[in-house]
Amino acid sequence: MSQKPIIYLDNNATTQLDKRVLDIMLPYFTNLYANASSNHLAGLTVHEAVENAAWQTANLIGAKAEEIIFTSSATESINLAIKGLANQNKKHIVTVATEHKAVLDTCLFMETLGFEITYLPVESDGILDLNLLNESITDQTLMVMVMMVNNEIGVIQDINAISEIVHAKNALFMCDATQAVGRIPVDVEKLGIDLLTLSAHKFYGPKGIGALYISAKAKIKLIPQIHGGGQQRKLRSGTLNVPGIIGLGKACEIAQAEMENDQKRLTKLRDDLEEGLLQIEGSFVNGNPLNRIYNTTNICFPGVNSETLILALQHISVSNGASCSSVTSEPSHVLKALGLSDENALSSIRFSLGKFTTEKEILEVVERVLSLVKQVR
Repeated sequence: MSQKPIIYLDNNATTQLDKRVLDIMLPYFTNLYANASSNHLAGLTVHEAVENAAWQTANLIGAKAEEIIFTSSATESINLAIKGLANQNKKHIVTVATEHKAVLDTCLFMETLGFEITYLPVESDGILDLNLLNESITDQTLMVMVMMVNNEIGVIQDINAISEIVHAKNALFMCDATQAVGRIPVDVEKLGIDLLTLSAHKFYGPKGIGALYISAKAKIKLIPQIHGGGQQRKLRSGTLNVPGIIGLGKACEIAQAEMENDQKRLTKLRDDLEEGLLQIEGSFVNGNPLNRIYNTTNICFPGVNSETLILALQHISVSNGASCSSVTSEPSHVLKALGLSDENALSSIRFSLGKFTTEKEILEVVERVLSLVKQVR
């Protein structure tokens, strides 16, 4: 009996590597293997390619190449951005209860260093109350951190308005844009972002490579978290992951050229998926239905345990939480922050589409979920 091909609707966890990205990476594992920090011709050739990738990455987000620091992941970028400010005089940080665990757990660590952290609640649709944000920033606030696109419910915050409030209070603004970069237009200058994190594997690039944007205009001096050879302006020592960097650059180039078409196609597929699944009695979409990214829907099926449904779906890949734990018995902190009961939070599933998702797959998913929910209930 042949196994059914995987239908992958967990693209907020990770994406399939684009073959064009793989093709451009391969030579840097073999012929072009020199260390990018070496001064000989082979090393300088690789260094030039790394510089080009930095330009491609910066170009996607409206930054300058010298404002990009390559890291191993968005999680590392977040740690560098937050912990790197530990020696500042101001000791107050404001963030949001629905942030990724990489932000929340790093904030918990900062509390052990004497920082005061304010965790702002959100409205029932996942949107941050800007008046509450404004009231929460004091003259001791060092930084405000708000993610652009929520990884679980896809809600998009009003980053422009948030940055204006933050800068009016003379604080720094950091944005976790991991679920946004490569999917929707992001311009750090226009949005007023001082620090931004991203990861290649969220938009068809390789795993193990991310970046941190550090605004030159903001004149931010971060404490390095990795010491050694002084690479990347002494902010992040270590031999560069050249194939990963080249892959990130190419993924950025492709995203810039194709994201508009991807958005049109995936919006329709997401809407078709939702229309089909909301036929289930009592089902509803978690989060704001308008201010959200086009590839994501998080749907609650009351009375249906999401873990049971995920396992029963077999060849259909979906999740019931953040990408760091796709099957968990703990209710999502994001859904709890929206006011959902434990039962409804544990009855919710995230479907996140990608550019390789097809109309035929969506039809099969709708049919399969409708059938399984009837069985489970």
